[in-house]
This record gives sequence, C-alpha cells and structure tokens, in this order.
Amino acid sequence: MPLPQDITPFVESLEDTVVAASDDDWLETEPGKAWVRLLWSQPETGKYAGIYRWKKGYAAPSHKHFGAVYVYIISGKLQVRDNVMEAGDFLFEPNCMVHYATEALEDVDYLMLSDGPVLFFDDEKFTGYFGWEEIQRLHDGARMIEAGQHAAG
Repeated sequence: MPLPQDITPFVESLEDTVVAASDDDWLETEPGKAWVRLLWSQPETGKYAGIYRWKKGYAAPSHKHFGAVYVYIISGKLQVRDNVMEAGDFLFEPNCMVHYATEALEDVDYLMLSDGPVLFFDDEKFTGYFGWEEIQRLHDGARMIEAGQHAAG
C-alpha cells in the first residue's frame, strides 16, 4: 500500500555525512594539553561536532557559548561549574551559558555537539573566539601540512 503522502526530499542532493576518523586526525589546540577531532561542521548554521581530549589539569578559560551545547563524556572526569562529570554522563547547556574555568580532573575525552561558537574572556576583555570556522581552519591546515610532507617524501 502506498504512503498517504509524498515524503521524498525536496533537495535531491541530500547525503549522509560519514567521518572515518583516525588517530592522525587530532588537532592540537593547546600544546601538550588539549586536542580536538573535528567530526562535522555545517557552515550554513554554524553547528559543529567534535571529540575533545584534555590532559588532567587543563582548564578552558572563562567563556560564553553562543548556541546550545550537548556534551557526552567518553572517558575521564570533567569539572563543569559545580558538576563533576564522568564517563557516561550527558550535559545539555542552553544558548548563552557562561562558564568560568572548565577543568579536566583526569585525562578526559568527550563528544561535544555545538550549535554555535564560543567567546573567551578574562576580567577585562575578550581573549578569543572559537567556532566551526576555527576548527575547520585547523583541520584544513593539518591536511595541507600532511599533503606537503607526502609530496616531499
């Protein structure tokens, strides 16, 4: 029996996005302390997904999220405000949440889906901006370096 209405996509070019990531895909964001593996980004909306790896003691500086954030702890422990998150814990943060230092209490890996960028600040000024564009630039730069090494080798 046919469906009661047409549910075919309007956009014929829609495709699944599959990421086959390897250990070579880690991008260092803080030398020796923090890395990210970009899984997906969507320029039209500013959304992105990544796996973050922080060494024990690393603390992200104070920041504000400009978009909701979804975090799943894969391994280790992470202090987020008054919460200690462990492997298997999930956190939802609504748009515009402010964090003061977020710290790795143990070596930690976590999946983060973000609906927008992050603005870093200290007591006096803005100190940085991080969103899908910055992760994509890091990713593309690593690919260019890798391609250059293969061409030279």
